[in-house]
Amino acid sequence: MVVLAIQVLLVILAAYFSVIFIKDIMENKDDLGKGNWVVAFLIGFITDALDTLGIGSFAPTALALDATKQLESDRQLPGTLNVAHTIPVIVEAILFVKVVKVEPMTLFSLVIAAAVGSIFGSKIVAKMPERKVQLVMGIALIVTALLMGAKQLGWLDMLGTGNTAIGLTGFKLIIGIIGNAVFGALMTAGVGLYAPCMAMIYMLGVSPIVAMPIMMTSCAALMPVASREFIKTGNYARKISLGITVGGVIGVVLAVNFVSGLDMNILTWVIIAVVIYTGVNMLLKSKKAPSAA
Repeated sequence: MVVLAIQVLLVILAAYFSVIFIKDIMENKDDLGKGNWVVAFLIGFITDALDTLGIGSFAPTALALDATKQLESDRQLPGTLNVAHTIPVIVEAILFVKVVKVEPMTLFSLVIAAAVGSIFGSKIVAKMPERKVQLVMGIALIVTALLMGAKQLGWLDMLGTGNTAIGLTGFKLIIGIIGNAVFGALMTAGVGLYAPCMAMIYMLGVSPIVAMPIMMTSCAALMPVASREFIKTGNYARKISLGITVGGVIGVVLAVNFVSGLDMNILTWVIIAVVIYTGVNMLLKSKKAPSAA
């Protein structure tokens, strides 16, 4: 019953977001901005397949967009990341959330907290000038890479060793709600929610098996809410976002059905190294004189 309720909620959120997204695309169909359809499709296909396999999509997308120079300015990056990956992440969550071994109050409380946090985060990030966006994205990418490295080394998993709880109560639930609200806000700036949420859940004593439904549903719920603000302000790349969305949905479906057993260890370390490079490059760009930036 809980699984069905979650899936229905995700379908409603997908429909809500799709109406807003398509309406904005149609209103601006004569000028969808810079970008290449094929490149955007391939970026979405690859990065959302990687997300399905547990690597994440934000950091690889940021480095791919930077390498291929698809955006008119870095100011569009946070909005493009959120808008472009909303539908693929929802599809991913619907396909994966079949057995939810988590106490319902914990799940819904943390999911709602992440969505609320994303409202405030998106309002702030959408109005940032380009140099601040570059600074925030640079820090976000480096933090994401460090968290990815910690997960690869097994440090995050060690936090969950011996945990048996399937939910949070009392003061721990309050900490979880506040923490996920913060992570929801940070995700709008480019910091992926998966790794920090996982670390928090483990430190609060919850079983590792509970982390996945909380993380995945949190992202699927917060992204339509956060993306609305970026679409409202027009602070995202329309053509690129649409291309990534289409490629991303196909990448998720294929990854779920055909490549979920691949060993992604070496690829993950390569991505971590490139993400750090991209993050440092963003920080350097944020330090340039305004005319150069």
